[in-house]
Amino acid sequence: MTEQRKTPRSHAGEGIEDGVNVVGVVLVVLGVVALALALVAGGYGFGGWAIVGAVACVLLLFAGTVVLALEWRRRRQRKPDDYVRQGH
Repeated sequence: MTEQRKTPRSHAGEGIEDGVNVVGVVLVVLGVVALALALVAGGYGFGGWAIVGAVACVLLLFAGTVVLALEWRRRRQRKPDDYVRQGH
């Protein structure tokens, strides 16, 4: 019987070793920070800065989501034999 894996990773912690997702995660975090800055600017009455922050938020969140989705898609298209075990 063939063992079914629920994850494309070979072993625990491989996602941390593989730094490909870091760019997408950083972009999403920056998008959340831009959202916070836009809300603060809007709350203090700086309408122009609130708009700039909102646009930056949308762009950063979109870019981060696209990067993460493309990496997820790339990993799903790989064959299980393509995985190279790293670490232990």
